[in-house]
Order: sequence, then structure tokens, then C-alpha cells
Amino acid sequence: MRPTYDLSIVIVNWNSKEFLRRCLTSIEVGMPDTRYETIVIDSGSFDGCAEMLRSEFARVKFIQSFANIGFARANNVAFRASVGHHVLFLNPDTEVVGTAIDILMRRMRELPNAGAVGCRLLNVDGSVQDTCIQAFPTILSQFLNSRLLRSACPRWAMWGMAALFGENTAAARVEVISGACMLMRRCTFEQVGLFSDDYFMYAEDLDICHKLREAGYSNYFVNEARIFHFGGGSSDQAGSEFSVVMMRESIWRFLIKTRGTAYGAAYRASTFVQAVIRLLLLIGLWPLQTLRRRAAAWQASFRKWRAILIWSLGHHGNRAAARPIP
Repeated sequence: MRPTYDLSIVIVNWNSKEFLRRCLTSIEVGMPDTRYETIVIDSGSFDGCAEMLRSEFARVKFIQSFANIGFARANNVAFRASVGHHVLFLNPDTEVVGTAIDILMRRMRELPNAGAVGCRLLNVDGSVQDTCIQAFPTILSQFLNSRLLRSACPRWAMWGMAALFGENTAAARVEVISGACMLMRRCTFEQVGLFSDDYFMYAEDLDICHKLREAGYSNYFVNEARIFHFGGGSSDQAGSEFSVVMMRESIWRFLIKTRGTAYGAAYRASTFVQAVIRLLLLIGLWPLQTLRRRAAAWQASFRKWRAILIWSLGHHGNRAAARPIP
């Protein structure tokens, strides 16, 4: 007879062995009350995490995927090998602060209509990551999305992150919980059909939160539970141009799925306009950036927006982004 646990913690690794080591250590230190199992799946990176787990974390279940099957599919594979009544999907580039996971479990038990429950994600310096909660994307919110605007007007409804600025310890109802730390009941996750593999990476959290809402559940943000998220420990290694293109590709797929083909086409057109504006601004700023000796940063921004422009015209720089809509 297979053992049962209150919680299964599922972690997808891709070239993140050192982050993974810190993550697993923090879990062990901060889990006094919950009976749990941990399952790590390596999505075709073969970065030595298997050997590290055998020598340092013998209790962790390990699954080796021989190809990079994407974040959603990898999580689903590991979930099917789990037995917990609840499941926590956790990024390897995270570090649990204190008893954050126990806090999330306690809040989940108090909220019978909870779909997904998430926590406050922190940068290395302790500042909050405004991406730990968000609203479902629209053409307008994506067109206006910039660090400057989000900083100037953080409580705008289009961002969906007003709950970050309250001091209330009660769980706050939000639209989207970050997939970097997402707790669900096993039966609920199965009811909505697990993560959709329409996405290679990014937007899985948008999709599952949307499915949960459509099924009548609410998603909650728990401010008192804190986890450091070092951000991009895996995706940044794939290259910034790859990441920004994949982000827009995934949002486009999500918008087609939830709002229709015409809306998706309008989003792609608005992204074209946005990219043209950004590139023109960058060209205008080139002399000033050269004088300030910031040419490298300028070139990185230019390459990023050029890649986005190319994507908006229907071209793809990688095979994963070119997968057809199922």
C-alpha cells in the first residue's frame, strides 16, 4: 500500500542544481508540522542534480526526463507520481522563509472554496516581487506594461496587485497566483485537468488560475507567507531574447484560448506597435547612452525589442515558440 501525505511538493529542475540545493534545504528546515513528500523532475538538463539528490537528499523522489518537455508537462508528470492530498508547485530558484509552507497549508484548510493559494515572493534584497499576483492579461494592460508605470501606479486594477500593499494577514482574493509557488488541493487540480500543455513555458499559471475560476473556485494571496524567489534561475539561462519571445507567445496562446482568435490577432498587432515605438525611442536615445557608457545595456534592450518585433510579424526564432495551437 502506497503511503499518503498531507502535501506533495513538486519541483521542476532545468540547469538549476545550486538553486535546488538551497530550496530543498529551506524546505527541510521550515516544515515542522506537515507530513510531506518532495518530487523533483529534471527536464532534460542533466546538470548533476540526480547525483546531488542521491548524496544529500535521499528522501526526495527523482524523475529524469530525457528531453526538455516544458514546465507544464514536467509538473504534470511529477504530479502523477505524487500521492499527497495537497500539491505545492515550487520553483527550484526559491528559498522558503520560516514556516511559509505550513502557513499556506493552514490558510488552504480555512478556505473551502480556494482554488490556488500563493505567497509573497521576495527579491534577494527583501523587496517584494510585483509579479507574485496579477490580473488576467488584456491588450491594454500588456501594451502599457512597463516598470515605470507599474511603479508609479501600482494599485491600478489592470495590474491586479493591489493586495501586495495591504498589511492584513487575512487571505486576499486575487485573479492570478504566480506559478513559482502555487498550492492546490489534489482533487481540485485533477478536476480542472492539471496544467495545460498548450504552453512550453510561461502562462501556465494564467491558464490554471483561469480554469479554477471557471470551475467556481477563488484564488488567494497570503501576505504572511514569504518565500525568496531568485527569479529566472532557469529561464534566464535560455537567453533573454528567448524568454521575452516565449512570454509573448504564451500570452498570445492564452488570449486565443480564453478570448478568441480575433482578440489574439489584435494582441499581436498591438505588440507590433509597442515594439516599433520602443525601438524608435531606443534609436533616439543611442547618442546619450553612448556618452553615458551604457552601450551594452542599450544593445541588449534593442535586441530584445527587435526579437519581439519579429515575433509580432509571425516569425519565430525557436522551435518551441513555433509549435501550432492544438
